[in-house]
Amino acid sequence: MEFDPPLTPGILVRRYKRFLADVTLDSGETVVAHCPNTGSMMGCDAPGSRVWLSHSDNPKRKLSWTWELVETGSGGEVACINTARANTVMGELLNGARPGVLTGYDRVRPEVRYGSEKSRIDWLLEDSTGQRRPVWIEVKNVTLAEGSVAYFPDAVTARGQKHLRELQGRVEAGDRAMLLFCVSHSGAREVRLAEGIDPVYAQLLREVVDKGVACRAWRMTMTPEALEPGGEVSVVL
Repeated sequence: MEFDPPLTPGILVRRYKRFLADVTLDSGETVVAHCPNTGSMMGCDAPGSRVWLSHSDNPKRKLSWTWELVETGSGGEVACINTARANTVMGELLNGARPGVLTGYDRVRPEVRYGSEKSRIDWLLEDSTGQRRPVWIEVKNVTLAEGSVAYFPDAVTARGQKHLRELQGRVEAGDRAMLLFCVSHSGAREVRLAEGIDPVYAQLLREVVDKGVACRAWRMTMTPEALEPGGEVSVVL
């Protein structure tokens, strides 16, 4: 996906009330931006960090600025903190040059209702000929990283645990299911479980993988001009 116009750079003053951030733009103006991330944003919300914002001219929006990217640490690595972008970029992957394990499907549907816990799956792949089992794909945005290792989740996630149970239910019904990590941190080369943050999620993920749920990870390539699917990275459970 492309940003038109390109993102506007600035310096993060503070993140507060979870969904708000004060940012001083390079022009010197300080604006209030929407922070589209419900997680802890560990390692991504330090005051003084270089950030990039998108702008909307929609008069119906309460805030015209949205926080998109942040430079993390001292190595110049970048993370995308807008969780909605992960779904969009992985959708481009699934609608384009799909990985081999997901080829042969001619229908891609977003936000399909399913499951006993009343969920919505991010993406559903279907084969109109009926020769291949449907694939139910849940996308998770990964921004927490230490060195070249990304970790998920960055906070305790009861919702994430629910999604794992729903994926397991699809496998038990005879379909395929996949947890797809979108690695939205430019320095990360593999994904591991953040057991110290949510040990219940870590254990549950291992259990559903043992029962047939696939777990894969792809990088997001990030610039102020565009976000694109990158290459696959390993997942260590």
